[in-house]
Amino acid sequence: MNFAYTLVYVADVAASLAFFDRAFGLKTRFLHESGAYGEVETGASGAKLAFVDHATARSSVQHDYVAADTSDRPLGMEIGFTVVDVQAAFDKAVGAGAKPLAAPLAKPWGQVVAYVRCPDGTLVELCTAMG
Repeated sequence: MNFAYTLVYVADVAASLAFFDRAFGLKTRFLHESGAYGEVETGASGAKLAFVDHATARSSVQHDYVAADTSDRPLGMEIGFTVVDVQAAFDKAVGAGAKPLAAPLAKPWGQVVAYVRCPDGTLVELCTAMG
């Protein structure tokens, strides 16, 4: 088994793609003409980070779910990005409209970690690489 992708269910795919570009520098790789699906460039990992609108997601899953943007609290999952300068990445994301949740903090194991919440409700960890 190989990890292939993460899909984030959002109200507005184009808006989420634009936010991820502004906040994290992840350029749009693909946006379907329907606007219902889009992907960002994720670098050398090969794994995809994609966004799907709620109507398409609900049709595929065939069940309702908690939409992250409608919950007062972040969902119990996160997307993590390693960065060299966590403070700069945190400031850029907040400047682009992310809600600051946890300012950069050095962890006992040596990693610097911060958390923001995107306008679409997605919880994002910004951290230095381990090792």
